[in-house]
Amino acid sequence: MAYLNQQERDALSQELKSLDFIHAKRRLFLIDKDGRLAFFRNAQHSGQLETRFELQGLGTRVTIIEKHTREKDPRGDFYNANYEILEIKVEALPGNRL
Repeated sequence: MAYLNQQERDALSQELKSLDFIHAKRRLFLIDKDGRLAFFRNAQHSGQLETRFELQGLGTRVTIIEKHTREKDPRGDFYNANYEILEIKVEALPGNRL
């Protein structure tokens, strides 16, 4: 499988921005069978969670940055977690020179 060049990475970024997290994750696992989940909802910065996918077969790294909020459920004493995608970064891996 060929590595993605800059235009293809930009197109992938635009495609993923139109999807929610579950569908974006599914899309990433479908386009590269050698891809793996590097880390899941890791707190790298205050108030933000990052999920990173390493698409080895495409020479690409995808980072999804989300904001986590929670609100009290009106029916009980528990909270609902809400995740909003703030940014999607699509970068080349070090071996990808395209």
